[in-house]
Amino acid sequence: MSDMRIAKTISITLPPELLRQAQEIARSEQRTMSELFREALRRYMQGEVEWRELVKRTRARGRALGIKSETDVERVSDEYRREKHRSSTR
Repeated sequence: MSDMRIAKTISITLPPELLRQAQEIARSEQRTMSELFREALRRYMQGEVEWRELVKRTRARGRALGIKSETDVERVSDEYRREKHRSSTR
């Protein structure tokens, strides 16, 4: 079997106002609704990948800084601001 792309048709349900907005965007960008939703889904999925990578990096950095709670986040932020202020007044 060849590697042919076969598009599948799906059906989605939208509230009337969201549908109206999507139709207006598609019209203003001279796209079909399918093109608009494909692009929206691609962007959503890419954003999710980037978000997961960001969370992974920040969790690792947080562990390295000894952050275990929101109080620790505030402490580290305050320390950073104080140091930044000190270095800018030198």
